[in-house]
Amino acid sequence: MVNQPSLMPDLSVEIAGILMKNPVLTGSGTFGYGEEMSQIYDLSLLGALTVKGLSLRPQSGNRPPRICETPAGMLNSIGLQNIGIEAFVRDKLPFLRRIDTRVIANIYGHSAEEYAEVANILDSANGVDGIELNISCPNVKKGGMAFGTDRAETCRVVRHVRKATRLPLIVKLSPNVTDITEFALAAEDEGADALSLINTLLGMAIDIHEKRPRLSRGVGGLSGPAIRPVALRMVYQVSQVTRLPVIGMGGVVCAEDAVAFLLAGASAVSVGTANFVDPLCPLEIVAGIEDYMKAHGFSRVQELSGALDMGES
Repeated sequence: MVNQPSLMPDLSVEIAGILMKNPVLTGSGTFGYGEEMSQIYDLSLLGALTVKGLSLRPQSGNRPPRICETPAGMLNSIGLQNIGIEAFVRDKLPFLRRIDTRVIANIYGHSAEEYAEVANILDSANGVDGIELNISCPNVKKGGMAFGTDRAETCRVVRHVRKATRLPLIVKLSPNVTDITEFALAAEDEGADALSLINTLLGMAIDIHEKRPRLSRGVGGLSGPAIRPVALRMVYQVSQVTRLPVIGMGGVVCAEDAVAFLLAGASAVSVGTANFVDPLCPLEIVAGIEDYMKAHGFSRVQELSGALDMGES
């Protein structure tokens, strides 16, 4: 008797109307504008790539030092350095249009109006499949408080951007809040199509010999495996209260991590800091998710999403 070959699992997912080959994306700020990594592997193997944060005008970022290693992670205070939206559309997007994968543009601003203007420019720029809204930026009109830590400001910026674009809108939530579910629901109410979480946690490192912070700005964003338990908890909580698809991120370094996020309720995962350690990590995670699905009898990746057994009667 000849053994019949097993059916290949279907890894495709749809997030906010964006059909992806698999549920693995790259994290904004860890993958450049895509072209840099194309020298290492075929970017069409990704579910989607998310470019580094884009602003209305070019930003030079913070002065060094602006990165330092921490136990099981890293702190960064890059300051959202980027070439600006017009240069991105003119110089970077033509390359991205040639890649057979989805392109997500991460955007930010220092006022709701700036966010909306960037989104409006992308709305007519062929080659972008969706917008990821970084609301962890300081609102200069409100004394520097981040949009993502004030519910009213979250509502306002999402509302402005929703009116400015027809593209799928993914709101990236900040973990630096008391109850992240409130912000998830606020974004949903104002027209978000999906959510991504979590952004970095605020942290600090000190050089005890110099008696100075290791970052020029003192504090920075903590990422890497150290934040994964927090991210998993928040993804689980948000997925319980919203109907929107969730992209889970925060310390994903292997397929086991990715599967955990999917089980917790995420529809897809994003790989960030791990790209600095092993650029091939996203592809290894895609293969690992497929192996897990074969081993556990899952035919579609959507069957994994929210399949966590909490052991409750």
